[in-house]
Amino acid sequence: MIEPLPAPVSCARSGRFLVLAVVFVCAACGLVYELELVALASYLIGDSVTQASVVLSVMVFAMGVGSLLAKRLRCRAAVGFGLIEAALALVGGCSAVVLYATFAWFGGSRYALVAFSLAIGMLIGAEIPLLMTLIQRVSRRAAGDASGTVADLFAADYVGALVGGLAFPFLLLPQLGQLTSALLTGCVNAVAGGSLVLLLFGRELTPRARWLLLGANALALAVLALTTAMVGDFEQAARRAVYGSQVRVAVQSHVQEIVLTGRAGAPLGLFLDGRLRVDGRDESRYHAALVDPALDAGPHGRVLILGGGDGLAAREVLRHPGVRAVTLVDIDPELMRLARGDPGLASLNAHAYRDPRLRPVAADPFAWLRGEGRTAGPYDVVVCDLPDPGMTASTKLYSQEFYGLASRVLAPGGRLVVHGGSVASAPRTFWTVASTVHAAGLRTFAYRATGRTAGPTEGPGRALGPAPAPQDWGFVLATRPDRGPPPAARAARPRVLWGTALPVATRSGLRLPLGARPLTPPSDAAAFAPSTLVHPRYGE
Repeated sequence: MIEPLPAPVSCARSGRFLVLAVVFVCAACGLVYELELVALASYLIGDSVTQASVVLSVMVFAMGVGSLLAKRLRCRAAVGFGLIEAALALVGGCSAVVLYATFAWFGGSRYALVAFSLAIGMLIGAEIPLLMTLIQRVSRRAAGDASGTVADLFAADYVGALVGGLAFPFLLLPQLGQLTSALLTGCVNAVAGGSLVLLLFGRELTPRARWLLLGANALALAVLALTTAMVGDFEQAARRAVYGSQVRVAVQSHVQEIVLTGRAGAPLGLFLDGRLRVDGRDESRYHAALVDPALDAGPHGRVLILGGGDGLAAREVLRHPGVRAVTLVDIDPELMRLARGDPGLASLNAHAYRDPRLRPVAADPFAWLRGEGRTAGPYDVVVCDLPDPGMTASTKLYSQEFYGLASRVLAPGGRLVVHGGSVASAPRTFWTVASTVHAAGLRTFAYRATGRTAGPTEGPGRALGPAPAPQDWGFVLATRPDRGPPPAARAARPRVLWGTALPVATRSGLRLPLGARPLTPPSDAAAFAPSTLVHPRYGE
């Protein structure tokens, strides 16, 4: 007698494995879409905490809605899943391109961000109920064994999400960039979803359903492939819309997007993640105001620069006689490579990287101070040339813990100088920076300087047009007290003596650059609590 059972069991096992493999791939693709939205929102709109919260909360809500709506498709689970994956591949794959286009040509991406978060979340949420139906149909398990099927399904889903989450920052983003990585992820998503339905359930579909599924996947793949082929031209056009027609260099490092502008004698502009970091029209005013008072106030044989990978702060430091050694610590080696090798940027920083006194270190300044920096001091001057304190990603570099680490490498009588943002447009941020420096046990002196343009930390887009109204830069100069750190209670709730806290000898000999002047604190200066890692105060 012939036993028919083994063949069906073997087919069921291979089919079940294929379903779980597709669950793995779709979960990885879904998380890539999610991370792509978060990364682009932080880059294009700013305030990464707010944008990540909006994207994640909207997507989780939409996933619940999608799961409820998918119940109506369970009777047609196979074709429903195939069409949903084709739609998800098209929407998720094109999301980055559309968001970048709305930012470049319409000036904002907030509504598009919410719309894509809703659409992608609903499509991802609809996957699980349909996949549950498909895997139960393939495995032919009894109802009592459904819990094992659920466990296998969610295990494959979670592992796929892990792989997608790791692949995005370490492989896709640095190798392919934001736009191409989303498009190729969409292609993988469409192929995986369509292949599962056609291979396992193709015979069960009606001819009309089969052609509908083939047409939807062919359309999605055609649009994604065509967009991928044109993504280079699209990026150039979008960059011209955002940065003007003077773009010379555009590089995506593992840390940030770096764009250099300025052709045919035009002033150089350096943009990091869409934000103007250096404007060649008046960057010398900013860097002179940052560096000169700290170096002129005392000995400056050994200098530490935290940030400043563009080499412009190093240029100002190396101009001072008596400087014997400069250590520059920046997180982005690609920026330092451009500062050394790009003709425009190297000329602007006076080829500072060729000076044998300069020692560049590619490392996170916070981690470096905790590690190698503990034994590299002492330094006479520490210059903090870091991104704007209002950017969420920079808050740890403007924290009490960070300044505490920096103060440890200061020599007796050494000085630390910090750029605290604009005093006019963001006074709360600036005075919080000053309060935080003081809370780290340092005596402080606040001053400001003015420039002709928007300065090195103003917002994204179209910054190379006509020069806007003059802007200001606020700085905090600090020194270690000769009589030891202040009591713990005073450090926790400082009473800051703004403009009078430096020793009299240093203050009387302090030379501020032309146009710079000391700052008088607001009447409620003592109310500005310091920013810490567990309670960041910037942006409140």
